[in-house]
Amino acid sequence: MKKLLIAAAFLYAGFGLMEAQTATPEIDKSQKTWYHKDFATTKVYGVNTENAYKFFESKGLQPQNVVVGVLDSGVEVDHPGLIKNMWKNPNEVPNNGKDDDGNGYIDDVHGWNFLGGKNGDIDVDNMEVTRVVKKYQPIFEGDDSTKNKENQAKMPDEFAMYMKSKEIFNKKSQEAKQSVKMYTMINNVIPDMVKLLNGKTLTKENLSTLKPSTQQEAMAMQVLSQLVNDPQVSGKSSAEVESYMKGQMKEALDYYTPQAEKGYNLNFDPRKEIVGDNYDDYSEKSYGNNHYEGPDAKHGTHVAGIIAGLVNGSEPQYGVASRVAKIMTVRAVPDGDERDKDVANAIRYAVDNGAKILNMSFGKPVSPGKNVVWDAFKYAESKGVLLVKAAGNENEDIAEHQYFPTNFKSQSDDKPFINNMIVVGSNTNDANALKSSFSNYDVKMVDVFAPGSEIYSTVPDGKYEYLQGTSMASPVVAGSAAILLAYMPYLTPSQVIEALVNTTNKSTINGFDQLSRSNGVVDVAKAAEYAYKNFYDAKKTSKSQKKIKNKSSK
Repeated sequence: MKKLLIAAAFLYAGFGLMEAQTATPEIDKSQKTWYHKDFATTKVYGVNTENAYKFFESKGLQPQNVVVGVLDSGVEVDHPGLIKNMWKNPNEVPNNGKDDDGNGYIDDVHGWNFLGGKNGDIDVDNMEVTRVVKKYQPIFEGDDSTKNKENQAKMPDEFAMYMKSKEIFNKKSQEAKQSVKMYTMINNVIPDMVKLLNGKTLTKENLSTLKPSTQQEAMAMQVLSQLVNDPQVSGKSSAEVESYMKGQMKEALDYYTPQAEKGYNLNFDPRKEIVGDNYDDYSEKSYGNNHYEGPDAKHGTHVAGIIAGLVNGSEPQYGVASRVAKIMTVRAVPDGDERDKDVANAIRYAVDNGAKILNMSFGKPVSPGKNVVWDAFKYAESKGVLLVKAAGNENEDIAEHQYFPTNFKSQSDDKPFINNMIVVGSNTNDANALKSSFSNYDVKMVDVFAPGSEIYSTVPDGKYEYLQGTSMASPVVAGSAAILLAYMPYLTPSQVIEALVNTTNKSTINGFDQLSRSNGVVDVAKAAEYAYKNFYDAKKTSKSQKKIKNKSSK
């Protein structure tokens, strides 16, 4: 599931605005590009982008373009900040209705959409726990108790997954319904908030003079009392407070309403009607369409811009690998949880069509088709393709709370079962509170951290916004890896991972050194020097020694 974090600081009725998407207020021009900064000179934990390019240029190396597959919600391929860096299938004639390259996908010029069909495109889909409960509830908790026990004994793994899913489903579906009710209530008192302020600015002093006279106004006063502590609106005019609150409530309701009505609805299933495949047949590959953007490409477009966005007009934003990367879009993530069949096919599509790096900013707590996804991981490994994966936004230790897809078949395993995946947590630009509050972590199962809080990048309709989440940290690392592969294309995924892991900028503040395998934040310039010294120079030295040996033997 694509998960971002809403930035509102206030709380109401015991709930925080979480796991939704939002823009954060603009601070200054440098804030828009903070994730590129050099820690050594600024003490901000950016990834040192410019010095990586300078290093390779100083060595006289010429870059090659690297295709990065963005497995996500879709990408606005004609965004002015992206259009010049979109991958184009060289063997496909656009819009002729034919599969020119014979890969099984018609008119796949910029990628493919596994969430569509002849009847349109999926927007909202179920959560995976909903699908699991719906499938297994009649098997494990049907009318026949004897049969239930027999099935539970015969299918222990499925039963364990069902019980886990049922617990999450019951909790999250209730939370979604309560959240819709709560945010609707807050939304309805916004006019009362404006009325109470009566043209005054939002300050504690002004609030102390307000006298609510109705129940609605009392509720509005309660919200204002929390909101005054939010630095984004404290001291602002009543009109600015109104605008801010309307935006925040829209984001919250846009997030929770689909969950309450569809994501956790056992009777909702858009798959058959729209995609038209046999979902239980994991061998099917040729389904979908070439609607690259889909109904909501905000998440995927933002991710693509972090990797390869280009400076556009007055917008200073640019991707980490903007000089070397081409974006292939593979739509596989709806508003809801991604399906394992689509993820596996998206990986294989991207690998077969030339992507060398795949960014995967999604995840979920259960995975019925995990073996199919793991087979796709192995396929990518066999083709030398790097997988970059977001760690997740639950602020949990993922050794204790599994987050799929994962490169560990068992949480008790010492090592991942593949050598081509790097898992990324999120950091802030505050050295004293470096871990993003939402980021998952683990000293074994998370490899590195990268900037993921308040990241400015492309969004649909040619616009830009700040978003945050490990979804943003992952493409920072995908872009970093693309720089290394552009200048040293012979590097293996494991060598790229080694270079990135072994050169992080470390911190011990608040136990940050216990949150990942590397104990730090990616520095692509340091990784470039490491890879050059250990793999490029070593390769040249090996060749020279071989030539000397051959000459001496003659």
